[in-house]
Amino acid sequence: MTLILHSHPLASFCWKVLIGLYEAGTPFEARLLDLGDEAARAAHLERWPVGKMPLLIDEARNEFVPETTIILEYLDRHYPGANLLPDTGTLDVRLWDRFFDLYVHHPMQRIVADRLRSEEKRDPYGVDEARAQLQVAYGMIETRMSSREWACGAGFTLADCAAFPALFYAGIIEPWNARTPALATYFERLLARPSIMRVLAEAQPFFSYFPFADDIPARFRAQ
Repeated sequence: MTLILHSHPLASFCWKVLIGLYEAGTPFEARLLDLGDEAARAAHLERWPVGKMPLLIDEARNEFVPETTIILEYLDRHYPGANLLPDTGTLDVRLWDRFFDLYVHHPMQRIVADRLRSEEKRDPYGVDEARAQLQVAYGMIETRMSSREWACGAGFTLADCAAFPALFYAGIIEPWNARTPALATYFERLLARPSIMRVLAEAQPFFSYFPFADDIPARFRAQ
């Protein structure tokens, strides 16, 4: 196998890359990365000292590729199949990829990280700030998606790969409401993609480990 992806089915940023791989139909070997295992963590730090995941290894080209956006751009360049970065509107795609990562994904992760801390180390102000940031982002997505099918242009792109994992987990932690019907419609449209349904199916056995597991809607839980 030429391409190896070190990732975990529960990890939201891993979903972003998996969605892109499944959209393109690119063959790869998925290697489960459990950073809670001391030996696995040490081995991963040898590969990528920052310790983040996912990490793509391209054995044929002798390349180690970190960071989700870079991984998807690398795949689009060397293993094309889904046209996630169309020739027209590329800057718009990159902008909204960054938007979902920075203004939805990161605030969501701040809230999750706070839940994982012991009571005396929690940061209620930081959590409130992150929730407020999510509400601002929801309003901007609502405006954007009121006249669009996908985040950028007529087709599914890198920006949509970034959108789903960010919105899935953020929507559990800080739900949107009746004032954002276009966002809700966009989310349902994303859910209907076969690539996204596959990612969700792979993640379901691990949902009990999510710090807000009790808040996951029943329709997303394994039956």
